[in-house]
Amino acid sequence: MLGDGPFAGIGEPSVAVLDERSGTVAVGGDLGHVQWSGSGTADSGWTGHRIGVYERDGLRCRRLVRSAYPVRALAFHPVLPLLAVGTGRYDGGYSFEGELLLVRLDSGEVVSALQHPREVLGVEWSGETALSLVLAPYDDWEDPQAHERGHAVVVDRPDWGAVGRGTVRAEELDAPAQPAARPDGAQARRILADLAASAGRQWSVRRRVWAVEGTQDGRTLAALDGVLAESWLPSGELHWSVGDEEGGRQLVPSPDGSSVWTNAERRGRRRGRRWETSPPRVARIAVETGQVLETLSPGVSTVLVAGGGRTVLRPSDGRGKRAERLLMFGLEDPADGSAACPEAGPEVGSFDLFNHPFAVRHAGSPYVLVGTDPDAPHRDKWVAAVGADGTLRRLFPHSWVPAEHHFGGPAVEIGQSLVHAGTVHHGHGLQPGGAYVVRRSLNGSVLWQHRTDRPATALETDGDTVYAAYNSGELTALDAADGSVRWRTGLEVDGAPTTALSLAVTPRGHLLAGTVDGRILEYRLRP
Repeated sequence: MLGDGPFAGIGEPSVAVLDERSGTVAVGGDLGHVQWSGSGTADSGWTGHRIGVYERDGLRCRRLVRSAYPVRALAFHPVLPLLAVGTGRYDGGYSFEGELLLVRLDSGEVVSALQHPREVLGVEWSGETALSLVLAPYDDWEDPQAHERGHAVVVDRPDWGAVGRGTVRAEELDAPAQPAARPDGAQARRILADLAASAGRQWSVRRRVWAVEGTQDGRTLAALDGVLAESWLPSGELHWSVGDEEGGRQLVPSPDGSSVWTNAERRGRRRGRRWETSPPRVARIAVETGQVLETLSPGVSTVLVAGGGRTVLRPSDGRGKRAERLLMFGLEDPADGSAACPEAGPEVGSFDLFNHPFAVRHAGSPYVLVGTDPDAPHRDKWVAAVGADGTLRRLFPHSWVPAEHHFGGPAVEIGQSLVHAGTVHHGHGLQPGGAYVVRRSLNGSVLWQHRTDRPATALETDGDTVYAAYNSGELTALDAADGSVRWRTGLEVDGAPTTALSLAVTPRGHLLAGTVDGRILEYRLRP
């Protein structure tokens, strides 16, 4: 395992509290969304909010549970093995939603105690039977100060360990509004840094490994939040790291393996009353030294599209209905100077992060998803290949079921076929069986399909087996010949669940999995 550190499983912390009685610390945090501007399908049904309970001595994780909402407050019960958790957020247009969670630390059971959703800003035990709460208003419909105020109440129960789901009634939460602070995470960061230092370790936030690759000499390359690219030696030592304000999202090694191309995420940031966005960045980095050999500024955010030893750029800003063209930078042979002088490639239409992601590993040529309607490029999408002469050749419709609209997703090429994952659009969100992995010949015929309830975050293959990572944390191995399940497992680190965002089979026959919590796991696939 690479990139491990204390409190890795909770991501960016929002609140932390110590319990001297049990010698533990509870932490609430956020791993972030599993989407970026080049891919968003895998975020359906995902929550990155986490509650972790760690031993103060040694910092071992005892419990790690998910929360549907951001964690606002934590409080250990004075006697029972019970943690009260206040969660919630503003929905962006009207309501303050959230939960009061009761985490039973002995069994791991989690109970949502409120009768109706409500953001809980504060929790504090006032003895064994009384729990003081601060709740945000229901909504901001008639209260312009709703975002700065809260309602303080005390709820009594003779045995909080026996409290059931939805049993704290709405009428128990009525109280006048008063000023109420919101947590900012600064205190939590100080607590974690101090605890790590007391254990002789350093703490920093590491999240979302978006891409991993293995090299012939046993190194591991990764792109992740805050890091454009990094390299780990076979010994497990971090060799070099290139920082970035947002971080790298894809890795495309050069044909000779001496360098790697990566692209950086660029999102708008508020500066006072204005929103600012840094220029897009595509860089080539020397694998041996970590030196940035060249940086391209394509003018718009782009997705790297690689295949057959060639790499082109597809604009991904998704604004308007422009007839976007591929950018043919000649990245496969930057020594000839062509990278700095791009040629306009074929029209591919506008891009959005749900419909058009189609990153194909081991591709024989660059593949893209393109629509047939210039005014609605998300409709009637086709899988298309970029020819050696730069022309675009449509192969087959992306959806093999005429009545279904399919979103894009990760893919791999095996022989003269593509295995691709995605989800089926539904007006009420992802439905049971609405996610899939399918193998299709290059004429579009379906060789097999594997339906699931959760979307895939990554696909990889060694030619014999297709490995699919899901946002549920499951990793499944499918027989490449018929799609049958060979094995499945829930990914864990020291007993705590995690989720893979990226997969890569290395030249040495190992499977790398880059996780949402910033770690890189390595599995031996064969002797």
